[in-house]
Amino acid sequence: MSTASETDSARTAESTDGTGGADTTGTTDTTDGVLAEQLLRLTRRLHRIQKRHLEPLGITPAQSRLLRTVAHLSTARPPRMADLAARLEVVPRAVTTLVDGLESADCVRRVPDPENRRVIRIELTDTGRATLRRLRNARTGAAEEILAPLTADQREVLGGLLNALADAPAEHGC
Repeated sequence: MSTASETDSARTAESTDGTGGADTTGTTDTTDGVLAEQLLRLTRRLHRIQKRHLEPLGITPAQSRLLRTVAHLSTARPPRMADLAARLEVVPRAVTTLVDGLESADCVRRVPDPENRRVIRIELTDTGRATLRRLRNARTGAAEEILAPLTADQREVLGGLLNALADAPAEHGC
């Protein structure tokens, strides 16, 4: 059992060395493990902040993602539910639930495909387009909050590093 002063010392080490208290004595596994934990913590923090910024709009982060995907895929014609499920990498039932919520908020509507009446497409409404504009502002606010501690140069470096990670080829089917 550790004492309060040992716990305080551990917390001080975590906050001053930037490693979260992890042993970073040189092994790649340890460094990668620390980086993985930092990325997970940042992802959770980003999700919490984004959720807080979206809450006044009455939109969940998942609904936000679906709405942006509908807008992106609608350049030629509105997407099918299956297109949305594939793009979002979720099961079709999850898309149905998200579309139900956005439809009740008058952000999207289901419309029959003019070429095949059995196919249902999802299109944005005027309310959905207005909501997208408000979502962009909320996302910008969340990003500004997350990035506030960084200088412009650090943000540029971070952007390059994130691009390198996001654009890396997937391994093991992930």
